Amino acid sequence: MTERRCWRPEDIPVLHQDDWLVAVYKPAGLLVHRSGIDHGERQFLLQLVRDRIGQRVYPVHRLDKPTAGLMVFGLDPDSAGRLAAAFADRQADKRYLAVVRGWTDDAGRIDRPLRPLAARHGGGADGQEAREAITEYRTLARCELPYAVGRYATARYSLVEVHPLTGRQHQIRRHFNHISHPIVGDVNHGDRHHNRFFREHFGCRRLLLVSWRLRLPHPNGHDVLSLHAAPDAAFLRIVEALGWGGLPSDLQNGHTDPI
Repeated sequence: MTERRCWRPEDIPVLHQDDWLVAVYKPAGLLVHRSGIDHGERQFLLQLVRDRIGQRVYPVHRLDKPTAGLMVFGLDPDSAGRLAAAFADRQADKRYLAVVRGWTDDAGRIDRPLRPLAARHGGGADGQEAREAITEYRTLARCELPYAVGRYATARYSLVEVHPLTGRQHQIRRHFNHISHPIVGDVNHGDRHHNRFFREHFGCRRLLLVSWRLRLPHPNGHDVLSLHAAPDAAFLRIVEALGWGGLPSDLQNGHTDPI
């Protein structure tokens, strides 16, 4: 579980801003906007970004509360509508980084339809059919630690770049759990033994999933926007602790590439 903290507007890094949109880095553990998921929350990324840049912003896509990384907001209703349509029409290319249990294949494709979560938990979505859900991934690094976690004598982990082709709720987390490589720190779909090991051995109390690349049509109607965001320091600390120091340089230095 991610530790609760109090965020200030200045704690939210602005990665890109123009006349149509703003891109920011969402911390792990922060809800994007008010939701029935967690009635106890008093802080939301939407309000923090508004206060950070001094103007109203409009949400166009979502990240789960425990997921960190790149998020885009429209700066006016028309721009927000164009951006939301790009996500809905699968014109947005999204890439994530995740630390998962076990050694994943060099590359893979997970094609498993998913029902809405409310249907799985007896909520208002009962009766809804499972919908197409596809996730691709490639393995960037692997490690094996000399610790017995769960039923194995050693603990194996992989760093993967994830490319969801659809956008179902908790899709990445549910898909990797389905192939027996749950994301470390996932309290809903993960492995409690490995989650506890990371808490006790590394002081890690968060989901190790970060949105780090996004490419989509710019709402100005002319350009394509390509955004990169280096993972936050806490995520990179775990990457370093697992011995994955030799990663591509763009993992270490966040930047944006307008095209």
